[in-house]
Amino acid sequence: MSDTRHLARALELAAGARTHPNPRVGAVLVDSSGAVVGEGYHEGPGMPHAEMVALEEAGTRARGGTMYVTLEPCAHHGRTPPCADELIAAGVARVVTAVEDPDPRTAGAGLAKLRSAGVEVVTGVMAEEAEALDPAYFHHRRTGLPLVTWKYAMTLDGQVSATDGSSKWITGEEARADAHELRARMDAVVVGAGTFVADDPRLDVRLPGYQGPQPVPVIVLGHNDAPADRRLWERSPLVVSTTERDLPGGELVLVEGDGRPDPMATCRALAARGLLDVMVEGGPTLAGEWWRAGVIARGVAYVGARIAGGRGIPPLEGVFPSIEAAEVASVRDVRSLGGDVRIEFMVRDVHGNR
Repeated sequence: MSDTRHLARALELAAGARTHPNPRVGAVLVDSSGAVVGEGYHEGPGMPHAEMVALEEAGTRARGGTMYVTLEPCAHHGRTPPCADELIAAGVARVVTAVEDPDPRTAGAGLAKLRSAGVEVVTGVMAEEAEALDPAYFHHRRTGLPLVTWKYAMTLDGQVSATDGSSKWITGEEARADAHELRARMDAVVVGAGTFVADDPRLDVRLPGYQGPQPVPVIVLGHNDAPADRRLWERSPLVVSTTERDLPGGELVLVEGDGRPDPMATCRALAARGLLDVMVEGGPTLAGEWWRAGVIARGVAYVGARIAGGRGIPPLEGVFPSIEAAEVASVRDVRSLGGDVRIEFMVRDVHGNR
């Protein structure tokens, strides 16, 4: 019970951190008498790892104690020294960790190093909770891709906009506020050229009193030009294209593709920049391309209490040839938001499997 209690506290410490491309990690150090003598969490790249923060707080009281950490202590040299070596040097007698690190630079090596030094190692305590703390990290380290969330709003009869392109507002204020909370948890928000031109979005978090980091805006451009009078240039977006372009701002990211940027190549380029939690907010063209490419892992649908009453524009562009072609999703959460409904679903797990 004490192992679970201390690891639960470590998970709590790590929960609010924004660390990508590094993992969210929390640590609690307990001395030989059972007293908590150190706590910490990793704040981000270049900052001390959670174990080091806890060791620093504990000082000599770490000797003979137990370190509770949400992820396997690292075994490689990066911007900071290996945590496994530091735990051994501090005389920690026991390490309890939730889950093995899928990063190939560690991947069991940290635990093996601890065991070879005579440290007792316990793994698998609250493993499911630890992976749920940072699913994008585990998804990326196992697949090489960011965890892509497809977010959209539609009517009860499945239309995201009318034939004239109008879509404001399908959902009410409560659902729109929830979408901003979802956006606040993302590293990047992606739209295509159509949404960029027609909606002139800012792709930022606009919640009362919000002071946290803003997601990186990303524009995926095919053959269309990028108008210079759009508000998004003020936020220095990443612009993904297959060809060189003159831009009024932001950073050009060149990827392969047949006129339009390949979704898989785009995702790998975003992950290479440390953007592991990525949300697609683009229209049906971009969403359809990314869906067919198999890069979407998760979805959040906001179903507004409206009936379009006819054929407008559906969430995904493309052909639905037969019921056998439909993908099976795992619905994770359904809740009411005012008069609307929010549905969260998964189509790929953290290993990238459907």
